[in-house]
Amino acid sequence: MTIAIEHPEIEEGKEKKITTGSNELVPDGGFAAPETNAFGQTFRNYEAESERKDSVEEFYRINHIHQTYEFVKKMREEYSKLNKADMSIWECCELLDEFVDESDPDLDEPQIQHLLQSAEAIRKDYPGEDWLHLTALIHDLGKVLLHPKFGQLPQWAVVGDTFPVGCAFDESIVHYKYLKDNPDFNNPQYNTKFGVYSEGCGLDNLMMSWGHDDYMYMVAKENKTTLPSAAMFIIRYHSFYPLHQSGTYKYFMNKEDEENLKWLQIFNKYDLYSKSKVRVDVEKVKPYYLSLIEKYFPPKLRW
Repeated sequence: MTIAIEHPEIEEGKEKKITTGSNELVPDGGFAAPETNAFGQTFRNYEAESERKDSVEEFYRINHIHQTYEFVKKMREEYSKLNKADMSIWECCELLDEFVDESDPDLDEPQIQHLLQSAEAIRKDYPGEDWLHLTALIHDLGKVLLHPKFGQLPQWAVVGDTFPVGCAFDESIVHYKYLKDNPDFNNPQYNTKFGVYSEGCGLDNLMMSWGHDDYMYMVAKENKTTLPSAAMFIIRYHSFYPLHQSGTYKYFMNKEDEENLKWLQIFNKYDLYSKSKVRVDVEKVKPYYLSLIEKYFPPKLRW
């Protein structure tokens, strides 16, 4: 399937083409990425001085010490029960209005605004891909793990970049130096290139550091969403920056992962660069997103 979409920022007479399946996919199009974030720094700059630099680094220090293979296994077992709440997708969106992501060096806006900003930016450029609009809206809903109803997990166990556990930590992981204090770093069972996995085993077989990505993937899958495979891949791996930004850990990927990664790289541009201090009018766009939720999800979900 080939979809050609015109955009006013594309030079007249040219089109942005997106294809799925075995055809070529060109991820860049009309979205104009800003050069700096809300603090005037380049995006994802963890070294530049800003009012959030020290707190973000401290976040990753704690995260890297505690995200072990056994910790992830324990969290997966606990939250796979989906016994924390029964609520709709939109009710979950509203819960997120209470939280700010401590790992994000680019913005300190409520989460519901980030969801809508990324969804609306994608909707503008890819109007025919409604599944991608909804994916943008829900990709961070797993951050409800911060809420008391869900156990009020600490931020280091909910947000931040993700990476595989059970194998060697790659130096492309943000603030890699703190991983040397992780108990798995010197464990011969977990510190080799493949660790407990095998080459080409598929990303689905990896244990990723625990957080909102894996949790929301679990919620969507177990509640039998009809979103396509690419959407589920985006939800699960959108914080896996060592893969989709640095190109590491690709030796674990299978053919399906390779196809889905193309969509994640499209999505990532909107997830990162749509962050803004300009707020979306929630009530104005709400009817559209409610219609997508109804299309792809049951009225109530187990969380």
